[in-house]
Amino acid sequence: MRAVPLPAEYIAPAPVEELSVRSADGIRLHVEVHGQPGAPTVVLAHGWTCSTAFWAPVIRQLADRYRVVAYDQRGHGHSEIPPSRARYSTRALAEDLSAVLARTVPVGEQAVLAGHSMGGMTIMAAGGRPEIADRTAAAVLVSTGPGELVAELAVLPQAVRSPRLRRFLHRQLLRSRLPLGPVSPASRVALKYATMGPGSPAGQVEATARIVHACPTAVRANWAGVLDRLDVHAGLARLAAPTSVVVGAVDRLTPPVHAHRIVAELADAQGLLLLPGVGHMAPLERPVEVAAEIHRMAAAYLSAASVPMSVPAPAAASASERNAVA
Repeated sequence: MRAVPLPAEYIAPAPVEELSVRSADGIRLHVEVHGQPGAPTVVLAHGWTCSTAFWAPVIRQLADRYRVVAYDQRGHGHSEIPPSRARYSTRALAEDLSAVLARTVPVGEQAVLAGHSMGGMTIMAAGGRPEIADRTAAAVLVSTGPGELVAELAVLPQAVRSPRLRRFLHRQLLRSRLPLGPVSPASRVALKYATMGPGSPAGQVEATARIVHACPTAVRANWAGVLDRLDVHAGLARLAAPTSVVVGAVDRLTPPVHAHRIVAELADAQGLLLLPGVGHMAPLERPVEVAAEIHRMAAAYLSAASVPMSVPAPAAASASERNAVA
């Protein structure tokens, strides 16, 4: 098997600080701080089977003007693996986010939260928690959904027409305990089909494969059980911060139907950004646009004095790609 070179933009930058944070149940979380000390803070929460490395190209876009905090969800990356299935839950996700914010965002200050996939579910699950709301200026939910994930999965071809059979097979795929093994040509093809847009170049696919394959099999399966039963609609309804939504037009794991549901349920929806040709891994596939959306929300909702507005934002998506939400 020939190794695929990894372009520099997908290599995780060295953090300026690394922290070890204990969550409410004692699980140790690995936290990285990038960018400019003293600058406005952006907090990044990654998705299922990923790690802080997933945010590398977005961090590179934001680090010149923000203090960027990224953390490994429990069981992922360098964070501690929970000792039992009982430690995997949406409540645990919310408590982990609370612990990270308490350590990295001082009392009286606020940050913009951005979550991809399970990271977005984390932010929704935390909706209504006062200790999180007090530290949140705005949020960006990327490629995510509040529930009904198995029912809306679009991984299987349309030739499988029976809704019941599709749900059954999708559930088996989601909860599989088969080890992924080393990255191979076949696994790259499968992963690209399931998680990325058809135009994704080899470097993006390789970066995604290395990150996903690094997730321990048991961690992947235990979180899949949580995602199978996911319902964070109640937290979503209590999410008071101004929130924007980003989704890839060809996302098979959390199709755009979820983004529209989120916008309809948000208390303060600030727009839906649809990225043509993009799959589930939007922060890796289109980091410039995702970073620009985070910057847009930071510029609008963090203290005007703390955001360097004289610095031009990354190139944003065209007006035709954005659906404004009143």
